[in-house]
Amino acid sequence: MFARLFLSCIALALALLGVPAWAQAAKGPHTGSELRGALGEARADSTQLELALKLGGKTALFCANCHGANGNSVTPDTPNLAGQNPAYLLEQIAQFSSGQRKHEFMQGLMRALSVNEKVGVAVYYERQSVLSQGRVSAAQASQGKAYYEKACASCHGADGLGSELLSRLAGQQKSYMVTTLKRYRDGSAARLDPTMAAFSRQMSNADIDAVADYLSTLR
Repeated sequence: MFARLFLSCIALALALLGVPAWAQAAKGPHTGSELRGALGEARADSTQLELALKLGGKTALFCANCHGANGNSVTPDTPNLAGQNPAYLLEQIAQFSSGQRKHEFMQGLMRALSVNEKVGVAVYYERQSVLSQGRVSAAQASQGKAYYEKACASCHGADGLGSELLSRLAGQQKSYMVTTLKRYRDGSAARLDPTMAAFSRQMSNADIDAVADYLSTLR
């Protein structure tokens, strides 16, 4: 009952924001490959991409209370979405939709969005700039950089920008990164990934803090 009411409220709110009915069609779980296919189609057509960006801006209004205006988080424990790689973001959306990634509110919200809305919000956040996360000591940044270059850069890139299916880490919230790395390391059901578990298992709390501090300074 609650789930149906939640979905109805989302649909009403989208209508009030001027999101057309065609853009809200085909709600529910969508696979990562399905969403990436839709992303490719949008990128191949400038008119479709422009429509996706406008739709994404409207859809992102639902996300602003937690992820902040333009994707810069308002709380340290919530990730920035600004500048995030859209294919990676769509894969996370798919995992929330299917329940593979656990978060009650996010699971409900992602199931309430259509393919067009999901693609739109992903390309919208890609275009946003990450704001400064403040400063850390030179010693802490140096320690974090050394560990990152040794263990993380081969996948997430020397500059922390990730790749198509690997997350951008540059400019991310420190507290969120610390929590996420510890969940990977400790095998939390909220975040399971064999590769990340293997790498993070070698990290002490001090290593995690240093890497998260360093990444928060990157742009």
